[in-house]
Amino acid sequence: MGSLFRSEEMTLCQLFLQSEAAYACVSELGELGLVQFRDLNPDVNAFQRKFVNEVRRCDEMERKLRYLEREIKKDGIPMLDTGENPEAPQPREMIDLEATFEKLENELREVNQNAEALKRNFLELTELKHILRKTQVFFDEAEHGSVVSQMADPNREEEQVTLLGEEGLRAGGQALKLGFVAGVILRERIPAFERMLWRACRGNVFLRQAEIETPLEDPSTGDQVHKSVFIIFFQGDQLKTRVKKICEGFRATLYPCPEAPADRREMAMGVMTRIEDLNTVLGQTQDHRHRVLVAAAKNIKNWFIKVRKIKAIYHTLNLFNLDVTQKCLIAECWVPVLDIETIQLALRRGTERSGSSVPPILNRMETFEDPPTYNRTNKFTKGFQALIDAYGVASYREMNPAPYTIITFPFLFAVMFGDLGHGALMFLFAGWMVLKEKPLLAMKTDNEIWNIFFGGRYIIFLMGLFSMYTGLIYNDVFSKSLNIFGSQWEAKNFTKENLTRPTLTFDPSWDYKQTPYPFGMDPVWQLADNKIIFLNSYKMKISIIFGVIHMLFGVTVGFFNHTYFKRRISIIHEFVPQVIFLTCLFLYLALLMILKWIKYGAFHPQENPNTETTSRCAPSVLITFINMVLFKPPTNYGPGCDLTMYAGQGFFETVFVLAALGCVPWMLLGKPILMMQEQKAKHIQLNAHGTENGDVEGPGGGQGQGQVQGGGKHEEEEIVEVFIHQGIHTIEYVLGSVSHTASYLRLWALSLAHAQLSEVLWSMVMKNGLTVDSWYGGVALWGFFAFWAVLTVGILVLMEGLSAFLHTLRLHWVEFQSKFYAGQGYSFNPFSFEMILDAAQATSEAVD
Repeated sequence: MGSLFRSEEMTLCQLFLQSEAAYACVSELGELGLVQFRDLNPDVNAFQRKFVNEVRRCDEMERKLRYLEREIKKDGIPMLDTGENPEAPQPREMIDLEATFEKLENELREVNQNAEALKRNFLELTELKHILRKTQVFFDEAEHGSVVSQMADPNREEEQVTLLGEEGLRAGGQALKLGFVAGVILRERIPAFERMLWRACRGNVFLRQAEIETPLEDPSTGDQVHKSVFIIFFQGDQLKTRVKKICEGFRATLYPCPEAPADRREMAMGVMTRIEDLNTVLGQTQDHRHRVLVAAAKNIKNWFIKVRKIKAIYHTLNLFNLDVTQKCLIAECWVPVLDIETIQLALRRGTERSGSSVPPILNRMETFEDPPTYNRTNKFTKGFQALIDAYGVASYREMNPAPYTIITFPFLFAVMFGDLGHGALMFLFAGWMVLKEKPLLAMKTDNEIWNIFFGGRYIIFLMGLFSMYTGLIYNDVFSKSLNIFGSQWEAKNFTKENLTRPTLTFDPSWDYKQTPYPFGMDPVWQLADNKIIFLNSYKMKISIIFGVIHMLFGVTVGFFNHTYFKRRISIIHEFVPQVIFLTCLFLYLALLMILKWIKYGAFHPQENPNTETTSRCAPSVLITFINMVLFKPPTNYGPGCDLTMYAGQGFFETVFVLAALGCVPWMLLGKPILMMQEQKAKHIQLNAHGTENGDVEGPGGGQGQGQVQGGGKHEEEEIVEVFIHQGIHTIEYVLGSVSHTASYLRLWALSLAHAQLSEVLWSMVMKNGLTVDSWYGGVALWGFFAFWAVLTVGILVLMEGLSAFLHTLRLHWVEFQSKFYAGQGYSFNPFSFEMILDAAQATSEAVD
């Protein structure tokens, strides 16, 4: 349990590995995940390290695997994930893996290239088939009579050109032979293509076009495109050249089209035959590609794991140093002291696997460097530790706030979120995530919001559980109350005339039975018109009490830090005055509240003749505290009332204030002055030893004296820094004690806000559905309930829950942890295959 309250004890070790056994030993350490290696070659370029070629080979294998993965996903083939975690292959197995991946990649690329060429050929034949079919229709129309051109000046629809048939055009008694070109163009380019032909050829060409009904597949991209067949008639080689250039500019594909009908029919039959043959070859090619990808999909997950492990091992080996004999690798690493034996066993296993006869050597080293912080966590404590680390990683061996946060965090959240119904919704949702933990964890979704919820499932679980408890204390269930034990109030002063009034105000002097409700709030307060006044006082006081206890606990935790690090000066001149200051002022304020609850009651004068303990004589705790700080006499609350709450109150309050004020210079000057005295004593001792040994006086004495003076100047600067730091720390603590105490009032404010929002939502939505008395009341209630449920979950559970969560987080980070937590460490990041594979998986999912 020691590691739960403090980070693990770490040590710096030097590791000697035989070159033949280094790979296997690092592989075993990667599976273990308990060693953080240091880079012993910080000035060496990444491309000049020993194992850079192996890393490049791994990068190349990973590239080929990503190519295979893309092709598998493109065909929608499921990749088998057995959940296995294969060991890192031996270096000699890299050659087999490289050969396998090379063969698969070349085979797949060859298949893809062949398939693309076949698809391109198939596309050309398909387009030629449509051209022959469509142009035959054009020529048939021309043979049976003249055809009016559809193309003219796009801006002059009345202009027409007449074509008299395939045999030619007679103009002025002479026969004119027309040439033509036929092709295919994208459908969306037709208007611009038509306009360009008109302008470039000055209206001396004739265009006919028809749409291809079925979309065609682009072999390069695989997209479906819509195209149209066109035929252009012209006269002369000059127009022919212009037309071809325009077709080329618009990326239209031209195809040969015979003039004679018999030749066209013969070509069409040949095209159909070739298309059928291509369909057969294409089907066989796709079947072969599918078989290759299915075989690869069975092993690709394991291949990825193996390659990434190999790459991680060689990356780690690049951090090592080679000794002069080039036969031994030297590494430095941080390891937990408790796990040294486990690490040595892993090193032995690696040595046995490699077949080496030289055992590895693991030596502990002495260092002045701060070790990394390593807190062992499990699936329950991991979320709470993440909350602490988000503020700052604990300094080495500093008290870890996470164990205390497991209780204080959900409790303070529940004080603000206290509602039995809303807490139950949160509890059930988190309970479902906990029960379905394994299948939900196997989903591995990249939804960030879901991952946040699932990662904090145990935090949400406890927050919901504690909210149910505080909801019972507040007796608040969806803004309604539970009458379990029967109310302890009775309306003694009610008459028949005022029973029907819309408001109900309780006077504790008359209506209270003097017997407390057994557990939590009396349910009758939900009906009272003065409910807010009563709850304001109650929740505000408990907020201050909880806040003072929480801060005092934080100061107490700081004592264990001082004790562990043997900071005796800090205990005397920081911890003791801090406790006295906080106790004499704010703990005393909390005790006054409790004393007021105990001493004063709501008694009617006829039932309790002692007027000094009635609510009329109950003093204001706030006014009493202000009078105490300002050394003012207590306020008189009327005749027959005692000026003080207990005997000797004025004397004790004066002592408390003077003690608190005396703690300020104690914290400000005590530690620096004591450090100055210790340093002066060291100087006197050093000077005395120097005089006896003749180091200061005599020849060379000036040099020694100069060194002493230089050292004295440096020490004076350190003392000044200590004074400045202590001054800042003292001001921060004194002013922070006031502001932090007031900051805990957010417990009261958010609790009242949550209760009021819940009540408003009930009265404005759900209450309307319950008041419908007609036959359609059930339908209306169903609709109102659905609307109320959506608003309850969306606003009161999610939004209000997030607000309370953030405020609770602030109370822990600022008000609690500032009393003892430095958070200036750095995390222990061991070489772990599990962490590397999880990071790689998250990166690949983010890219997809």
